[in-house]
Amino acid sequence: MTHQEEIQLLKDSIREKEELIKELSAPIIPSIIPKTILVPLTGALTHERFATIQEKIVNRIPLEKADSVIIDFTAISYREVGDLGMEQLGDRISKLRDSLRLMGVETIFTGFSSTFVQEIIRSGIDTSQIVVHSTFRTGLQYLMKKKGLEFVESGK
Repeated sequence: MTHQEEIQLLKDSIREKEELIKELSAPIIPSIIPKTILVPLTGALTHERFATIQEKIVNRIPLEKADSVIIDFTAISYREVGDLGMEQLGDRISKLRDSLRLMGVETIFTGFSSTFVQEIIRSGIDTSQIVVHSTFRTGLQYLMKKKGLEFVESGK
């Protein structure tokens, strides 16, 4: 094997690993609630990463026939916003919500920490059109109630 071939193999391996990291960085999980997908976010939010997340969600909607998306920010703190900045994050959240709305999909955001919320307010982001719940659980409960669903405990 030549030196050039080895370099190409290494580049291909790196590219594959980068794709795997992208896939794992924003998993899209079909929910037990019909026509709903869950997107738990973790790690640093960059311009590129948020664009990838948005693309993955938008492309997954028709496959899952989803009419609802819950995007959970529980694992995201102000630090993870980093270079993206709160104003840009607010803009990205609004554009994602608007894109999904045009597809007939309701977007519910959950899990903003108190510090995160304070930074959102300080940055002047308009939150009036965003459906937000404090926890993933309350977001699920809201969606279940809206869809006329309830959990029924089976006999033990």
